[in-house]
Amino acid sequence: MIDLHSHILPGLDDGARDLDDALDIARAAAADGISVIAATPHVREDYPTTADAMENGVRQLRAEIEREGIDLELLPGGEVSIEQIDRLSNDELRRFGLGGNPKYLLVETPYSAWPLCFGEIVHRLGVAGMTAVIAHPERNGAVQADNEKVAELARAGALIQVTAASLDGRLGSRARNCARDLIAAELADMVGSDAHMAGVREVGLSGACKAIGDPQLARWLTELVPGAIVRGGDFPTRPTPKGRRGFFACLRGR
Repeated sequence: MIDLHSHILPGLDDGARDLDDALDIARAAAADGISVIAATPHVREDYPTTADAMENGVRQLRAEIEREGIDLELLPGGEVSIEQIDRLSNDELRRFGLGGNPKYLLVETPYSAWPLCFGEIVHRLGVAGMTAVIAHPERNGAVQADNEKVAELARAGALIQVTAASLDGRLGSRARNCARDLIAAELADMVGSDAHMAGVREVGLSGACKAIGDPQLARWLTELVPGAIVRGGDFPTRPTPKGRRGFFACLRGR
């Protein structure tokens, strides 16, 4: 599997505090069946991570992962807030390209109010040749009340990433139900761990796959679509689960 959302770089944000934390995340990811993980530190006002700091962190941690013999490929990236997208140049934003691909940018969804300018941000990135990948919208209260907000972003060209811990219930029933509804509505394009550290939103993509249930769809969300972003290839066709109506009813089940 390929995980395109983690806070594995030590000392940059609210994720790994030090090298030991970072290596714990790396070991847990490899044990969970993840072969590739993107470091996506917060890029926002309270964690103003620079591209230089992110790139240096990736180089250093990659060397430590190799030294420890952990079977995990580490790629660069960033989780950029809407405010920082307005402040940074397009060239700076491309350096935070998801999985090292400058054509995709992981954009943070706030947890409280839904930003009225979200559609404009998606459009601005599109004009600059970047596709917005919207992180964890299912954890936003407005989306939990009405996922049409996510549908509007998808129609504008954004990709949608839900969190593994939402799907398997670790983030509560509202996030779980919303994430499953987004998958059932064919709005979710991938699953990321948003791993921070051991005991605080751990990796757990395998648990999300179990929650999804359908093996083909789980592989599409955790391997094929993320792989297309990393490789820069064409996107695979979304699979239609066997027993489609029953499958969707199961996902929406409470």
